[in-house]
Amino acid sequence: MTGTGGRGGGDAQGNRWRPGEQILWRYRDHAPGPAGAVHICRPVTVVRDTADLLAVWMAPGTECVKPVLADGTPVHAEPLATRYTAPRTTVRSRWFGTGVLKLARPGDPWSVWLFWEPGWRFKSWYVNLEEPRSRWAGGVDSVDHFLDISVYPDRTWKWRDEDEFAQAQRSGLMDAGQALRVQQAGQAALDVVKAWGAPFSDGWEDWRPDPSWDVPALPEDWDRTPAHMTS
Repeated sequence: MTGTGGRGGGDAQGNRWRPGEQILWRYRDHAPGPAGAVHICRPVTVVRDTADLLAVWMAPGTECVKPVLADGTPVHAEPLATRYTAPRTTVRSRWFGTGVLKLARPGDPWSVWLFWEPGWRFKSWYVNLEEPRSRWAGGVDSVDHFLDISVYPDRTWKWRDEDEFAQAQRSGLMDAGQALRVQQAGQAALDVVKAWGAPFSDGWEDWRPDPSWDVPALPEDWDRTPAHMTS
């Protein structure tokens, strides 16, 4: 990947990426074991990387990797009952529409995404419940936990994808103990929302990307296995 620092200058020993560096934000599937295969990969540009926060920008038009059914059908076109058991593969696809700002605090079992309408009219925050991200030299890896929360500018909120969260449990992708931990993480995130804590109170909705930043390229080895990882 190209950019201020090439293919990500941060590493598993805690070194920080510089603003403008390009890294990969990836999700692994729910295969048994500590790390499944990468099935979502999004090249992003680092906005801020400190001990308290990693902020990255996914620009419009970014080429990403996403899962699809084995015959190329979109995952969400599959009936819910078989959505997580039908054979899958991955495809390259561009992110159309407005970009997404992703914010994550180390150790939090969620990240917060900001969405805008065209013309930079702020739309909402999206709390994506997930494993705390593991850092490696080229980016961060996580595992999605299905359940999400939308938060709106008037400070109202609602749960998202509760049906998928329930189906993931029925399909054996998540046991009762993990499901409880995910629900507890969601409640902890809602405590932050209700108190209007960071990052909701930090003014990120007024942030804009540096116009000099290039759209990161998706590398051929987007699914490479890191040699060392840390949370």
